[in-house]
Amino acid sequence: MTAARQTAIGLTLAALIFGGWLSLHVWGVFFQPLTWPAIAVAPLLILTQSWLGAGMFIVAHDAMHGSLAPGRPRLNAVVGQVCVGAYAAFSYRKLNGSHHQHHRTPGRDGDPDFHAARPAAFLPWFYGFFVRYFGWREFAIVTAVLVAYLLMGARLANLILFWAIPAVLSALQLFVFGTWLPHRHVGSGPDFADHHNARTIPMPWLASLLTCFHFGMHHEHHLSPTTPWWRLPELGRR
Repeated sequence: MTAARQTAIGLTLAALIFGGWLSLHVWGVFFQPLTWPAIAVAPLLILTQSWLGAGMFIVAHDAMHGSLAPGRPRLNAVVGQVCVGAYAAFSYRKLNGSHHQHHRTPGRDGDPDFHAARPAAFLPWFYGFFVRYFGWREFAIVTAVLVAYLLMGARLANLILFWAIPAVLSALQLFVFGTWLPHRHVGSGPDFADHHNARTIPMPWLASLLTCFHFGMHHEHHLSPTTPWWRLPELGRR
């Protein structure tokens, strides 16, 4: 596939993911009624927004590897920052540095996304994963946006249902399917195929897409980090 075609597909998918997330975010925060029968669609809105939020991180992840727009580092950085910034005021530069360190030392000491002291424990690992990236800077910006939303007329219940809950769920989604299950130690020690210390979570194509945009195909990703998320199933079939 040519770089131009990969860029066109990647940017189109990124626009659909980001546009879908932003539309649901604005609708849920400002317009979604919380009375019956309109409230019946709330679970679907929450789950869809959570999935699209995870997708924005996957788009930014492809940007970190240069696979969103091959040969165009500035465009990758801009799209990546827009995605993670809109999601929760994250710094693309910080995430980028940590992620490349993760690839240099995957699943062992020195990996910022790995809990070396508790390599099989869910809660300590997730807590470390969360606080490593969501610091005081991010908290201050999100708080400022929250205040602005309230001043603009958003209701607290809508903010909780259609901003806070989807954000937490998508963070869990990314962590479980993109970090913990692929890199956790099982039993008495590591059981990985090679030095990448990563495993693929076997599941059908649709489940792979819905869980974490095929990022559960983690061994394939570590073997070919410049393959974009939407082409990972091709590697799994080889």
